[in-house]
Amino acid sequence: MPELPPILTADSITRVGPEAMGAIVVNGSHGGIYAAYVAAKLRVGAAIFNDAAVGRDNAGIAGLDYLEALGVPAAAVGHDTARIGDGSDMMVRGVITHANPAAIALGCRGGMTCRDAGAALQAAGPCGREPPPALEAAFLLIGEAPVVWALDSASLVSAEHAGTVVVTGSHGGLLGGKPDTALKYDVRAALFNDAGIGIDEAGVTRLPALDARGIAAGTVAAASARIGDARSTYDDGILSRINSCAAALGIAAGMTGREFVAITRRVATERGSLA
Repeated sequence: MPELPPILTADSITRVGPEAMGAIVVNGSHGGIYAAYVAAKLRVGAAIFNDAAVGRDNAGIAGLDYLEALGVPAAAVGHDTARIGDGSDMMVRGVITHANPAAIALGCRGGMTCRDAGAALQAAGPCGREPPPALEAAFLLIGEAPVVWALDSASLVSAEHAGTVVVTGSHGGLLGGKPDTALKYDVRAALFNDAGIGIDEAGVTRLPALDARGIAAGTVAAASARIGDARSTYDDGILSRINSCAAALGIAAGMTGREFVAITRRVATERGSLA
């Protein structure tokens, strides 16, 4: 009898390496297209994500259809059953809310525990097809100082973004609850998607962690902007939560993502601290 593929847990699909090939990867990322693309590039056998409250245009689970087209079984647990950004919590508490046809064919269905769904997906066949060429995921929104970047994933924040305003498509949750995962570099201000906020308010836990670093930050409501799409955060997003640093700049919940960016840039100009 052939050996079953392993079940791996990860707090983010961006933190998995070659060991994911052929494995069933239970990860704390949202189920959007960018996260699904990363899973496909890793050649996972199957994947389970967080549904991030599904949100605008079903963006929180759009990756399930993306992976279906590549022959990869995929499912998502409810954001109100397990913490987004926490693969271990998904295994302990997660309950499946959505599955693509390839996963359903293996016995994965809504209402099943994440642990049972992972076991069902171990019957997945060989890795699916290679995904199309890389999705563009980083865009320069405003080139004049203070510079503004749109990054579909917060994992793309690098040294070049230090001191700039970053608008991301990522959820606003810490990875595994660890404050040092809020952002890899100190930016001027940062915007995320609240992923429906969810159980234990996991979708907004980056905000106090960034407060401690003096970084203004906020989340836009998942219902207002497509998670995984930084330009939608900017163009469509309505702020749901902000941290104390953002409030001190005059930013408030209910404002738009564009207003968040405009205020942080204006204050930086007034203070003469440009990037």
